[in-house]
Amino acid sequence: MRVKSSLNRGHVVFAHDLVMAAVSFPVAMYLRLGGETMTGWGWAHQFLAALACAAVAAVVFKASRMYRGVWRYASIPDLTRLVQAAAATLVAFYLLLFMATRLEDLPRTVPVIHWFVLMALLGAPRFLYRRYKDGGHAASSDRSRVPVLLVGAGDEAEMFIRATLARDAEYRAVGLVSEQGGRVGRNIHGVEVLGSIDELDSVLRLLHRRGEAPQRLIITDHRLDGQVVRDLLDQADRLGLGLARIPRLTDLKDGVSDRVTIRPIAVEDLLGRPQAVLDRDAMAALIENRRVLVTGAGGSIGSELVRQIAAFGPASLILFDSCEFNLYSIDLEMAQTHPDLIRQPVVGDVRDAERVRCVMGDHHPDLVFHAAALKHVPMVEYNPDEGLLTNAVGTRIVADACHEAGVRLMVQISTDKAVNPTNVMGASKRVAEMYTQALDLVSETRYVTVRFGNVLGSTGSVVPLFQKQLAAGGPLTVTHPDMTRYFMTVREAVELVLQASAFGLDNAAYRGRIFVLDMGAPVRIVHLAQQMIRLAGMRPDRDIKIVYTGLRPGEKLFEEIFHGAEPPQPTEQGGILVAAARSVDRDELGIALSEIEQACRAHRAAGALAVLRRLVPEYRPDTESATDAAMVATAAAD
Repeated sequence: MRVKSSLNRGHVVFAHDLVMAAVSFPVAMYLRLGGETMTGWGWAHQFLAALACAAVAAVVFKASRMYRGVWRYASIPDLTRLVQAAAATLVAFYLLLFMATRLEDLPRTVPVIHWFVLMALLGAPRFLYRRYKDGGHAASSDRSRVPVLLVGAGDEAEMFIRATLARDAEYRAVGLVSEQGGRVGRNIHGVEVLGSIDELDSVLRLLHRRGEAPQRLIITDHRLDGQVVRDLLDQADRLGLGLARIPRLTDLKDGVSDRVTIRPIAVEDLLGRPQAVLDRDAMAALIENRRVLVTGAGGSIGSELVRQIAAFGPASLILFDSCEFNLYSIDLEMAQTHPDLIRQPVVGDVRDAERVRCVMGDHHPDLVFHAAALKHVPMVEYNPDEGLLTNAVGTRIVADACHEAGVRLMVQISTDKAVNPTNVMGASKRVAEMYTQALDLVSETRYVTVRFGNVLGSTGSVVPLFQKQLAAGGPLTVTHPDMTRYFMTVREAVELVLQASAFGLDNAAYRGRIFVLDMGAPVRIVHLAQQMIRLAGMRPDRDIKIVYTGLRPGEKLFEEIFHGAEPPQPTEQGGILVAAARSVDRDELGIALSEIEQACRAHRAAGALAVLRRLVPEYRPDTESATDAAMVATAAAD
């Protein structure tokens, strides 16, 4: 079927060219003579001459093998072949015409005009077709595509930019940097060479001012020295940019598969902004030669915390998690990547107060990072007693144990869902915030609370779900077309934790405060889905459908990162904001938490929810069944 389709297309192109050849002679005559006719060259003679031109063209065009190429990928050799075929056609045609008419009364400029007309009629449709297929330069400015800065201004860069002109391209080039400065100021397909590699910082500042900040650096020049590439990697890391290298055309892989595979997606491409870069020297000073304990060490955030902490040279690292497999996995990774690090994997639950106190007493940590939590909103909504017991009561247990053991610093990891919560997960994390904030004002232990947005790629987040749905061929499920979320990468989340810890340890001005990363504008989830489809090399709603499923229990359309009573304030570290503290009576809070704990351990969810509503008055579930409402009302009356 494919061969037949190709042959039919070739026949159509051949027929098109013959029509253009036939039309070219009368057009050339009209351009030369206007509406006049000359002796011997009336319309009848012109018609016969046009047929003769088409007949000559049929022979020449067939012989020149013009129809083996693909119009969309026409190049200089194709253009050369077209010029040669047009010239040969006209030479043969006018020789034939000379033998028949001696070219009497034919203006001498007609053959010259005829050549230009024939080239225009043959070339213009090819050019327009290629422009249509490539999508034109306007397509390359599509703001939904990932902006990238290309390193290298040679043939590979030209090929990459040409590929981004297609309608279904996932990237758009916003500029180029070259190894040498000789090409600065020039452009490739309208994309300007903005500077040399040594001027990368100034180039990025220029792009920021233009509103074209790139999210990735892409190396297109494979001749770059290895040291240059390593320096680029360091700079990309410092600037919060992803770094990639386009494959060589000669990098072939063995094996052929008839199965279409999804290309891996870099989560940084989905962020919509460059990653924030924080003060890593301060982080190193915080961690080096200190004993560190991480709860939830095997989770998405906890495991990345462990990796970054291990790189800063702690005296020892205690890995605390209730999931044996997750704990085994991160401990095995540490054994391979940091074999000399003193570490202790501990199976334990933050809801077990005695276990937590024993671990604190045995290991005497200087720093505790509390990442253990139940975070999946619908699951906590279905199991509110378990969510409250882990997120609120568990945090209280860890915080009290830190106070009793004389820990220097505890970091509580929270979520933007704690602001005006509409679900149990968010409300439980708000209670945890309240407790550590209150304790920070009276204890010698410093308590720092860090509030996250959604972490791209973390377990249970939307990105792994979309990746799984993409691999299955779709559709991608989005709960609501207007839903937006704040997003950050795992790296940003962990660096925020470490940076906030460095701020909070010795700075009394930040007591009782909540640290938040400036995450830019919120991202529409449907746009995220569309971008992931494009990054997988497909087209939204054509290759992969997007289906709206409706809001899940506890979900809200828009997240907030600050409460109205928490006006944000800048810190000395760009990209980090701090929220003003909201005063809470610690004694009343402790009594209420004890009530929640008793209700949860007795699996009386309604009673726990009644206390939760009293503690967090801004907690307003979007939907609530009549049964649940009656249960809560009954428990409150008791």
